[in-house]
Amino acid sequence: MPQIELTPARRKELRGDAHHLEPVVMIGAEGLTPAVQKEADLALKAHGLIKVRVLSDDRTAREAMLGQLAEALDAAPVQHIGKLLVLWRPVAEKAAAPKEDRKAGPRVVKILKFSKNASQRPQIKRITVMGNQRIAAGGTLKRKDKRVTSVKKKQAD
Repeated sequence: MPQIELTPARRKELRGDAHHLEPVVMIGAEGLTPAVQKEADLALKAHGLIKVRVLSDDRTAREAMLGQLAEALDAAPVQHIGKLLVLWRPVAEKAAAPKEDRKAGPRVVKILKFSKNASQRPQIKRITVMGNQRIAAGGTLKRKDKRVTSVKKKQAD
């Protein structure tokens, strides 16, 4: 799989975004194992931009691990600073399943009130109508259904 190529401006932006992140994957004494690659892949799917901490002291080995991870996971190497590696891969958009039992949400309704004087313009009023409300004949908001009160409250009164 080919690596993603980043422009210097995009790389700078991603480095800034990664600054506050904590490492989510750690590479220990065993090195770059398939389990580590799997965890890094899962983290990239979830977050897109991740930090990886390598516990090795060998700089060339860390650079090789960054290249191997980027190649294996189809990600872009963003930064290698000290023992931290930063990788980025675009997150796939999740398709939200439509809910069949959804009810109507709030809507904005325009109400025109004409004045008694014909020479004046009508007043335009925008009202947000929630799902449990309706517009009465005079242009006022009313509840769609009567409010249900507690039986206990009725007894206390």
